[in-house]
Amino acid sequence: MDHHHTCEVHQITPIAGVKEALEACLQAGYRLFVLTNQSGINRGKFTWAQYHACNRRMLELLDLPTPGILEIKAAPERPDEPSVYRKPSPQFIWEMIAKYQLDPARCWMIGDRITDWDAGKNAGVRSCAVRSGAGRPEDFVYAESQGFAIRADFPAFVRLDLGLQF
Repeated sequence: MDHHHTCEVHQITPIAGVKEALEACLQAGYRLFVLTNQSGINRGKFTWAQYHACNRRMLELLDLPTPGILEIKAAPERPDEPSVYRKPSPQFIWEMIAKYQLDPARCWMIGDRITDWDAGKNAGVRSCAVRSGAGRPEDFVYAESQGFAIRADFPAFVRLDLGLQF
């Protein structure tokens, strides 16, 4: 569930089926990353310590087998601040592709916001719009106009686009 500026550990709740979908991805050899905009940090809504505590809780709830989520990267800048990493910048994606020697043709950017999908497009990887988060109806009109895959949630993406069963 998206709380907009999630900053409290109790706000971290799993979306049904995501753990199993992530495990299926790991078993199929996919590498997993979380690349996020966290402007609440620079807006003074929460601290890096709160952000890291929420990530620890997410990882604890997921309890994924090794290698799990390889890296979690955050851009703390507000939309009105200069930033190298804030999505829709492709920089985080490009760095993960280079660091882990990934084939961009096999990479996906999955998210619930236009900035997520455009970051994937800007990086030269496929994007999938999931309806399980903060996206608004008009955002999905945009996603369709860009040819992005649109799915109900991450488990649906894994089943339909990656062809994995779990």
